[in-house]
Amino acid sequence: MGRQLRVVHHTGYHYAGRIGASHNEARMTPRATREQFVQATRLDITPVAWTHSFVDYWGTQVTAFEIAEPHTDLEVVATSTVDVGDRLSVGSRVAWDEIRELKFVDQHVEMLTIVDHVDPGSEMRRWALDAARQADCPADAVTAIIGRIRDRVAYVPGSTEVSTRASAVWDRRAGVCQDLVHLGLGALRTVGIPARYVSGYVMPSATPVVGEGQTAESHAWLQYWDGAWVGVDPTNDSAPGDFHVEVGVGRDYFDVPPLKGVYAGSQASDLFVEVEITVLA
Repeated sequence: MGRQLRVVHHTGYHYAGRIGASHNEARMTPRATREQFVQATRLDITPVAWTHSFVDYWGTQVTAFEIAEPHTDLEVVATSTVDVGDRLSVGSRVAWDEIRELKFVDQHVEMLTIVDHVDPGSEMRRWALDAARQADCPADAVTAIIGRIRDRVAYVPGSTEVSTRASAVWDRRAGVCQDLVHLGLGALRTVGIPARYVSGYVMPSATPVVGEGQTAESHAWLQYWDGAWVGVDPTNDSAPGDFHVEVGVGRDYFDVPPLKGVYAGSQASDLFVEVEITVLA
């Protein structure tokens, strides 16, 4: 069973005063994958900007844009219609020996590297290694490790910042979706399971009314390698389904932020984000 969804993502910055110019990248266009077909998408930028679109190293659609005129506000609105099908929730249950082969490790090294912001800390690393020793295959280790993270860390909006490290989230026992994903990435990579960050959106209601928009947020989940990339949504304690819209993948959040850039001037800025998802069919 599939869904047809419309996503409207409205974001940007309010500056404390007039700035001279800005250079930005938007990653707000859904990806075409085996599970989702992008029927239509549009990106509206205010003030009017010079734009250039490309697909980055990880396969995410990027719109780079430059605003040369002085401005006090930046607004970006991405409107997309996407057909989403059932996502792969079970892999082929590859064996430990397969993912430990040197050729395999070399091929997936980018999704096995543990940098500071996904390092889960010594306690979680020890727990993950113990879970892996007891698991018959990597997929069983994933279930145990993600379950442990869900038991330990509560989803608490506003409890962290984008720069908060996974180890701090583990200690605080609270975080948001990107924190749960970063913890999962670090723990799975600790035991040699390739894992990648997925950015996107999710319908907030399990029983939405067709044609009625729902206020939502940007969302994150992860995918691990089990003969194919298999999704896990730690925040919702489930496999991503046909209410999930995938935008981009990467090593972690910093490869796929919805909007990032630089501007000329010393004024402070405030980020705003609004997301609305509507089931069309």
